[in-house]
Amino acid sequence: MPEPRPEHSLVPRPLKVSSRPGRFTFAPDTAIRASPGAEGAAGLLRTLLAPTTGLPLAPSATGRIVLALDPELSGLGEEGYGLTIGPDTVLLRAARPAGLLCGVQTLRQLLPAETLSGAGRRNGPWTLPCVEISDVPAHAWRGTMLDVARHFQPVSYLRRYVDLMALHKLNTLHLHLTDDQGWRMPVAAYPKLTGIGGHRSQSMAGPPGGVPETFDGVPHSGAYTRQELRDLVRYAAARGVRVVPEIEMPGHVRAALAAHPELGNDPSRRLGVWTRWGICDTVLGVHEEVFDFCRTVLEEVMDVFPSPYIHVGGDECPTSEWENSPAAGRRAAAEGLADARALHGWFMGRIGAFVTERGRTPVGWAETGTELPLDFTVMTWRDPSHARTAAVRGHQVVAAHYRATYLDYAESADPGEPPAQPGPPVGLRAVHGDRSLADGWDRAAAGRLLGTQAQLWTEYASTPDRIEYRTYPRLCALADRAWSGTRADWPGFLTRLGPHLARLDALGVRYRPLNPRPLTAASPGTAPTQ
Repeated sequence: MPEPRPEHSLVPRPLKVSSRPGRFTFAPDTAIRASPGAEGAAGLLRTLLAPTTGLPLAPSATGRIVLALDPELSGLGEEGYGLTIGPDTVLLRAARPAGLLCGVQTLRQLLPAETLSGAGRRNGPWTLPCVEISDVPAHAWRGTMLDVARHFQPVSYLRRYVDLMALHKLNTLHLHLTDDQGWRMPVAAYPKLTGIGGHRSQSMAGPPGGVPETFDGVPHSGAYTRQELRDLVRYAAARGVRVVPEIEMPGHVRAALAAHPELGNDPSRRLGVWTRWGICDTVLGVHEEVFDFCRTVLEEVMDVFPSPYIHVGGDECPTSEWENSPAAGRRAAAEGLADARALHGWFMGRIGAFVTERGRTPVGWAETGTELPLDFTVMTWRDPSHARTAAVRGHQVVAAHYRATYLDYAESADPGEPPAQPGPPVGLRAVHGDRSLADGWDRAAAGRLLGTQAQLWTEYASTPDRIEYRTYPRLCALADRAWSGTRADWPGFLTRLGPHLARLDALGVRYRPLNPRPLTAASPGTAPTQ
């Protein structure tokens, strides 16, 4: 059986593809002509292809590869592009620079998979199929959340993570920087946040609630510098990816309270950075010193991250400490609240207003779709119906239903799978078939759906190999669904995914095979190692 043409194995699938006879062949003197505003995309194409093909792809006013920015192509929107490949020229056009960056990734996928790896340099000549593509994404927010609080990852790996996202036209890296188990974001006014909060004595070795609960006895540490994060932002932006930072509050703050107990509901208490998984019941207090702290932290976050969105967490916040705190009770009464439990909405309202006043949009996890102030963009995760509920209420929404987007769950119940979040598997088809993305919504509500993203909480994914095994190929499925919307086609996706895996192979991605084999061999009766 002949190999499928590369335009028929693109992930995500373009809106319109028309194959043409012939091929464009790269020569040693093939050059790139970039119109004003297209220089960034031309530089990215050169950066990605020159090292693996050996072609210099120099800039030239007569180059046969033409990248053109044309604001008159308004129908292509922010990220759409048109690509025409003939025997003699390659023409990539877009209305906005982000569209050209998406088109660059399509060009990469149209080339042989070897050009994605260093092996490509040995095997030219390189050719592209003649084709005409017109492509526009269905959703503006197409992303993935990576939790670096529970298991720190070096910035070098974050760059690789961004590269793989960009290949799949994902445009949002949601970086989960703080949690009970670690604080990774430097704050000049509070050096103890990383100096103390960035270190824990050990990690849980299994799920919470085990009898007995077990721990690995291995200290875990890590924090980024401001410069590393700034450089990551620039690196990602050059590839069409924005970095959305998340600082958790008022719950998921045990690491912060280990560093600064005065921010808690019992300032005399001394806590360590949490070593367990699950939900910790220690939360921020509600005295003014806490809000001074939050504002200072968020000012620094906004200085480092230019993202229009700033994520402030907000979910899984037990209120028992507030209910048992006379000071919190007095605060609730002074604010005219019904009881201490209502402090959560009041807290999030104050934080959201601060972010909004600084010209950014606050983002929060929504457990019901109705509990956050309307100036929040919400991520709904507990139930698919909550996305529509929030949109009808007036929120901008990112659909993140855990049964379709949480990649910390295993992909199958196969006993050979490595340890994962306890719960039913989230299979490849469940990710691709997420029906919470505006199916059956009225037009007004659908207009408030920004898109979707995957989540990878890292309790059970401590290394890059584990992260990539959990992420791929399920993130390919989410990328296809997010780009195509209701056009997403499961049989067609599977047909394209098979050849696409050769691209992941060339990049050295340790993905979970479609025909599963255990990641770690285990003898009968023994659990695979992590």
